[in-house]
Amino acid sequence: MGIRLSFYRFLSLINRWVLPRFSRRDDLTRLSKWEQAIVGWKMWVTFRYLDAKNQH
Repeated sequence: MGIRLSFYRFLSLINRWVLPRFSRRDDLTRLSKWEQAIVGWKMWVTFRYLDAKNQH
């Protein structure tokens, strides 16, 4: 397993344990700017993790 993959896997676990879930919300367009930033961060980490997993 590569260092990149391990790093993004670790970030993914931290996101899952620490950050709130927004998938149960009815309307994601009504999120505050702070909540939008959290969703963006979680998406960025997820995409990077999947890219690292596919390259390995």
